[in-house]
Amino acid sequence: MAMIIQNSFTVKTSGRGTTEITSRIEELVRKSGLRTGMCHVFLQHTSASLVLCENADPAVRSDLETFLGRLARDGDPIFRHDTEGDDDMPSHVKAALLKTSEQVPIAGGELLLGTWQGLYVWEHRSGSRRRQLAVHVSGE
Repeated sequence: MAMIIQNSFTVKTSGRGTTEITSRIEELVRKSGLRTGMCHVFLQHTSASLVLCENADPAVRSDLETFLGRLARDGDPIFRHDTEGDDDMPSHVKAALLKTSEQVPIAGGELLLGTWQGLYVWEHRSGSRRRQLAVHVSGE
């Protein structure tokens, strides 16, 4: 019999960069008791992203941050929206270019992540934030 389980949790970021959430998602999947299905993770914000990325070498995530910073620079005069500071509109551009959700299959009661994959909240704002995530687990 198919089941659907929904959860949510908050992640406190330390400012611009990535915060790993893999273990929290894995725990929710285990607690669900589902053996086969899908896990959908949704980040409820417009100035941060959710990314499935290499988890072995932190330089990968640092290099991605450097690259993205070149695409949308803080304080760039092309941006009119700066209500919350120089990083306001660039953070929205980054989130719009990336993703706010990920889907990962479940088999044997575990996420089917590759050997070097992890799930991260990618904070695009320069200051720390509290980010809310919704997790939807479905299957049997």
